[in-house]
Amino acid sequence: MKINIKVIPNSKENSLTIQNDQIIVKINAPAVDGKANKELIKFLSEYYKVKKSKIKIIKGEKSRYKIISIEN
Repeated sequence: MKINIKVIPNSKENSLTIQNDQIIVKINAPAVDGKANKELIKFLSEYYKVKKSKIKIIKGEKSRYKIISIEN
């Protein structure tokens, strides 16, 4: 499964919302040295109940807009 998301780093808490058909993930880690990406993968693995190794960032490693692949 591939999903398009918008990531908002430095938030107060981790959360996932859907607004206007856009998935928005708020992450409490800063966007420095890949910390937000690591926290994003950790959060999505807990949210979708899959292992972290099943989640990959396909596009947007250094962007707020990302395409994520989640293997079943």
